[in-house]
Amino acid sequence: MAEAVAEHRIDLDGTTVPYAVRHSADATRARIDVDVHGVTVVVPEGARLDPAAFLREKAAWVLEKRREFARYRERVPDRTFEPGESFPLLGRERELVVEPARENRLTEATIRLRQSAVEQSSVKRALENFYRAFARERFTERAEQYAPRMGVEYDQIEIRNQKTKWGSCSSTGTLGLNWRLTMAPPEISEYVVVHELTHLREMNHGEAFWAIVKAFDPEYKDHRAWLRKHSAELVFSEEDL
Repeated sequence: MAEAVAEHRIDLDGTTVPYAVRHSADATRARIDVDVHGVTVVVPEGARLDPAAFLREKAAWVLEKRREFARYRERVPDRTFEPGESFPLLGRERELVVEPARENRLTEATIRLRQSAVEQSSVKRALENFYRAFARERFTERAEQYAPRMGVEYDQIEIRNQKTKWGSCSSTGTLGLNWRLTMAPPEISEYVVVHELTHLREMNHGEAFWAIVKAFDPEYKDHRAWLRKHSAELVFSEEDL
């Protein structure tokens, strides 16, 4: 079992960097993890390692990764989850409206939530439920469109909210798709659907895999680059970080 995380500080090229040390029974070699939450030195249990010396050895890499995630945080939308605020859907900003109604509705300019749904939970929860329902309908429609053309069959679609993964495909044919993709332009989620369906023919990311992806999404490189560049804009709330 991993030991409790301990907080430390170190000077790396003139920058004070807080870091944690985690001992792991699963790790086969020492590594440094850097993400939006900070820096962690992961040490295999029983290994003899000076975490501070290890960090100094990798100082340039650690500092650059910290700068990358600082820039990422700056691009994360500051959402208040109040009526009148704008939220993206299919790449278009739409005003959030809460109103007495029997069902949620989507228009060209608005996302309209049932007041009763909001009162039973919160604006944030009701809005996430709206996105999830929209995602299931849209992803299912796209998967059913592409699967026969690609010569594959999938078992089911699971709507997920992974922090760092947009899609997955299990060996049993379950497609896991992140509902936050519906905030992006429509061609972005289509790329991810094609990508995951392709794994039903090629499980790795070799040349044959990308050739299939390209056959059904000739601009897949642009779509993949868009996700890398704009992923922070698809963060729904602080809980996604």
